[in-house]
Amino acid sequence: MTIRVILVDDQPLLRTGFRMILEAEPDIAVVGEAADGLQAVELVRTLQPDVVLMDIRMPRMDGVEATRRIAGSGQAGAPPAAGTARVLVLTTFDLDEYVVEALRAGASGFLLKDVPADDLIAAIRVIADGDALLAPSITRRLLDMYAARLPAAEDPTPDTLAMLTEREVEVLRLVARGMSNAEIAAELFVSETTVKTHVGHVLTKLGLRDRVQAAVYAYESGLVRPGAL
Repeated sequence: MTIRVILVDDQPLLRTGFRMILEAEPDIAVVGEAADGLQAVELVRTLQPDVVLMDIRMPRMDGVEATRRIAGSGQAGAPPAAGTARVLVLTTFDLDEYVVEALRAGASGFLLKDVPADDLIAAIRVIADGDALLAPSITRRLLDMYAARLPAAEDPTPDTLAMLTEREVEVLRLVARGMSNAEIAAELFVSETTVKTHVGHVLTKLGLRDRVQAAVYAYESGLVRPGAL
């Protein structure tokens, strides 16, 4: 299966570099380029890519708003550009606050723009496969630093957490603390397959895209507090 990718960055030289790297891979095809978020949203509707490499700071529409619209969490009257497109945020600054906003908007992860080529290629494959890119340690570091200052959103009600079983709540808490499936399995004395099943149930019941959004949800609902061990 060929992974269809759109490149979104206001710097043509960077887009050219990314294209050269990606088109050398037999299973990746760059199907379009955009210089700003507004153009990106339109291209996603037209070209239906699997993965969007999204810059954050761009003219006309920034990467956060474009991600929101592409991922399907846009405002009323702005339908999602494509329900299957997944967004991989590219940023120049480590732990940029805009990255957290993009994650809340529906991005599946982020990379620095100076990432090694092999890591970029691997990340695209991970995202296209439906998983989140963020390593557990990065998830924990981002959320601990910024969760208390995330923009206000609809507060989860007790009923939403009540949909989860006791074990699912426990798994969600450990996901939010940055633990991998293997680490959770060891903590709970169960198999990784069992953990993966629990994570899947949590995502389905709460209507979340991936474990990154699950971690954000856990912080916003008060299940886990920033800086908690």
